[in-house]
Amino acid sequence: DPYARLLLEALKQSGCTVFNDRHFSCENCDGCVSGGFDAATSQIVLCQNNIRQQSHMNRVVTHELIHAFDHCRAHVDWFKNVKHLACSEIRAANLSGDCTLMNEIARFKFGLKGHHQTCVRDRAIRSILAVRKVSKETAEKAVDEVFDACFNDLEPFGRIPHSKADAKRAYRDFQNRDRYNANL
Repeated sequence: DPYARLLLEALKQSGCTVFNDRHFSCENCDGCVSGGFDAATSQIVLCQNNIRQQSHMNRVVTHELIHAFDHCRAHVDWFKNVKHLACSEIRAANLSGDCTLMNEIARFKFGLKGHHQTCVRDRAIRSILAVRKVSKETAEKAVDEVFDACFNDLEPFGRIPHSKADAKRAYRDFQNRDRYNANL
């Protein structure tokens, strides 16, 4: 998957190499949660009982790898700062493919103008409420306060990958980033 390949390489370049046998865990989970990032162990949990398709698993892995990338590069205070959590959830919803047009159509959510931003905002709020015992108003306020900056933080992709083709281009661009600087 080009999304995961790019994120794994970005993590490695940031000094946080991911080892499959150490940093991924498949478990049975409660409710309808598909996965999570455990900051205490730097481990991605995949909920094997709630993931039924490869495409869904690819999105979950990408979403959680974005959290791992944020954890590595930004030293996110996951437990005490809801704005940090909100920012990472915005980035994950924006960059993982969670809000692609096809996924939204499958959820029976349609819209044209500003729909991607609306989806990102709504999914970030839902994710916060799924992992923290805060009010909906607190989650909404945190998301609103950091939305613009975090929505526009496209690292390591450099663009919002709306498809696998976009993710492949982003991966190719990521691999070539240092070539320009090396020629100066």
